[in-house]
Amino acid sequence: MENHNLTMVTEFILMGITACPELQPPLFVLFLIIYLISLIGNLGMIILTLVDSRLQTPMYFFLRHLSTTDLGYTTAVGPKMLQNFLVDQNTISFHLCAIQLSFFSMFIACEIYILSAMSYDRYVAICKPLFYMVIMSKRLCLVLVVIPYVYCTIVALLITIKIFTLSFCGSNVISHFYCDSLPLLSLVCSNTQEIEVILLYLSAFNLISSLLLVLVSYLLILIAIIRMHSAEGRRKAFSTCGSHLTMVTVFYGTLIFMYMQPKSSHSFDTDKVASIFYTMVIPMLNPLIYSLRNKDVKDALHRTLKKIHGFLLKLT
Repeated sequence: MENHNLTMVTEFILMGITACPELQPPLFVLFLIIYLISLIGNLGMIILTLVDSRLQTPMYFFLRHLSTTDLGYTTAVGPKMLQNFLVDQNTISFHLCAIQLSFFSMFIACEIYILSAMSYDRYVAICKPLFYMVIMSKRLCLVLVVIPYVYCTIVALLITIKIFTLSFCGSNVISHFYCDSLPLLSLVCSNTQEIEVILLYLSAFNLISSLLLVLVSYLLILIAIIRMHSAEGRRKAFSTCGSHLTMVTVFYGTLIFMYMQPKSSHSFDTDKVASIFYTMVIPMLNPLIYSLRNKDVKDALHRTLKKIHGFLLKLT
């Protein structure tokens, strides 16, 4: 009976952000612009930190991987969301839904740990500046990104397999604009207690463990800044971690609001608003925050554009 129920749903219908026809065109234009800015900004940051020799430092190594995860989960969601504004009924196949969920889950979880690795990097830069290049060696930096990628891939596959081996025998309408775990579980007609417990514990572990590292790092940074006698030294210390602290506050705040609210007050409409923010807006903001507030990035962009301009002049 369970296998029969499982085959009854071959595709899902994504409800999208709004059902109001008059809002579809302006929202499509708005989110297309947001997605293109995010795409260009994050791709630009990845390329810039690869080609510019002055950005070959641990901080920009982590920033490159932050842009990779931003690009990963916004691309897993964005194109399908944009399609929803152009068609009467936005469908996604059973297997593509599983693929979207796995990639989104993997990249969003990776971002959490890369942000925490960046906070440790900022702690070493401010509190142990003389030993910075020794502590933040290439090997350690590689370990701090490889372990999250491997762990988050395993977790994403576990969650996806667990959800998509359950029985979907009722409605196939997902009250969301992408395949997320909670809206999918609301369509399951078999027992979901096991996967709900797994999701709760994994979400809590990922958030608490990474957030703990961020809080400890910034507590030690704050203590170090308070002990500084120079006002100029304090200003430089704040500017060193200002961009990262802004990203951490926005990202963790949204995720905590999204996943840690009580089930009794859980609303898919509220989820949509929060999801729009961290799937589309945050990936757009991250490269903007770092490029607008960071002199090194702006100088690197200027040098790269100058080289491209010189190369094009030679061709002509």
